[in-house]
Amino acid sequence: MDWFDAHNLARLQFAFTVSFHFIFPSFSIGLASYLAVLNVGHLYTGKAVYLTLFNYWKKIFAVAFGMGVVSGLVMSYQFGTNWSVFSDKAGPVIGPLMGYEVLTAFFLEAGFLGVMLFGRDRVGPKLHCFATLLVAFGTALSAFWILSVNSWMQTPAGYSMNAAGQYIVEDWFAVIFNPSFPYRLVHTVLAAYLTTALVVGAVGAYHLLKFRKHPPTETHGEDSLQAGRTMFSMAMWLIAFVAPLQILAGDMHGLNDVEYQPKKIVVIEGHYETVTPAPLVLFGIPDSKEKKLHYKVEVPYLGSLIVTHKLDGVIQGLNTWPDNEVPPMALPFFAFRIMVGLGMLMLGLAVLGLWQRYKKKLYASPFLHKFSVVMGPAGFVAVVAGWIVTEVGRQPYTIYNLLTTWDSRSPVDAAAVGASLIAFIVVYFALFSMGIYYILVMMRRAPEAGDAHLPVDEPVRAAGMGAGQTINTLTKGA
Repeated sequence: MDWFDAHNLARLQFAFTVSFHFIFPSFSIGLASYLAVLNVGHLYTGKAVYLTLFNYWKKIFAVAFGMGVVSGLVMSYQFGTNWSVFSDKAGPVIGPLMGYEVLTAFFLEAGFLGVMLFGRDRVGPKLHCFATLLVAFGTALSAFWILSVNSWMQTPAGYSMNAAGQYIVEDWFAVIFNPSFPYRLVHTVLAAYLTTALVVGAVGAYHLLKFRKHPPTETHGEDSLQAGRTMFSMAMWLIAFVAPLQILAGDMHGLNDVEYQPKKIVVIEGHYETVTPAPLVLFGIPDSKEKKLHYKVEVPYLGSLIVTHKLDGVIQGLNTWPDNEVPPMALPFFAFRIMVGLGMLMLGLAVLGLWQRYKKKLYASPFLHKFSVVMGPAGFVAVVAGWIVTEVGRQPYTIYNLLTTWDSRSPVDAAAVGASLIAFIVVYFALFSMGIYYILVMMRRAPEAGDAHLPVDEPVRAAGMGAGQTINTLTKGA
């Protein structure tokens, strides 16, 4: 295989850009919902700490959202330049779905984002809260449409082929709600919430650790300590709720793959030969030439039990299919173990958090706080690993069992694709490293009462506050 031909360079370019891009939506989807919860919490309780946290995290959301939009723009560019045959053949199905995402989700997000970020003092707390809810709904709706597109490429349904060789829609309901879509949607949205909870928990834990070294005084830092405790507690509650759900959703997703994408399951499990009952392969080194897994570490029967929910369940071997119809094993095999391993650590963090909460030591456990800080980036690594499993496990197809990546490529030479790939790498690392650095700088600063634009000792019952009352309160606070 020549890794420097146009075909593989185009695949590498798309993998690089989509992996980089998805980091930001996986954060902004969950963070938008977190902002909505904070806004509703302040509206109905009047506690200034919720508004303090809202104003703290909305700045981080704005930067992450902007980088997500910018990094996503190049995806359509690549459809036209590198994958024009795919765009032509699948355009009648994919094009309208992408259009619906722009017309509904993106317009909703963009339309109310300005109100959420800058309009509280102008429209009042109630309308501002409504705008925040719409932004959160827009991010979830965007995930709905994008995952519908991706899921149709994984498990195509509701289509036929016209005389020009294009896939056309016969049943829009079957296209949108294709067999794998519900499982992918739940799994991905839960991953976004878990990723956000880990980041929020890490930031809260970081500031609690700082307060252990430099305790707040009566005149400085008490409000920041309260904000740090609140965000950490909220994050730990969400992790405790979502982590077990994500494991359950992943299991259901796997059962769906067993039925519709058995080749993907085989490379995930690491079996070249059909095995009954199948062990769970904890570790191994795939060898595509010898078609063998070296240095295997296995647990008997557990593979069949997990994959088929039967002790004597059959897992087909990769050798069941011709070599040109199966995905490579190494990347999805290792990526899946990274994802599952991090998932187990997340579950461990959830259990530890619940135990420390029960012991009333949630805010006084240095080990829990350090563990939370270390786990902060784990969600991003897990979602990228998950997408590697999803996309590499679909190979050699762009549309599963229908259209191969080789037949989807544009007639462009390797030099053109390579030049654009280098340009993307340089621009992405230069631009987004600055954005990520700025986000980290904002996270290092502890939330302060000034973020709420309200006097700390005078919490305002926001539910009854209009725009005029807001201005009066601000004037008094000054």
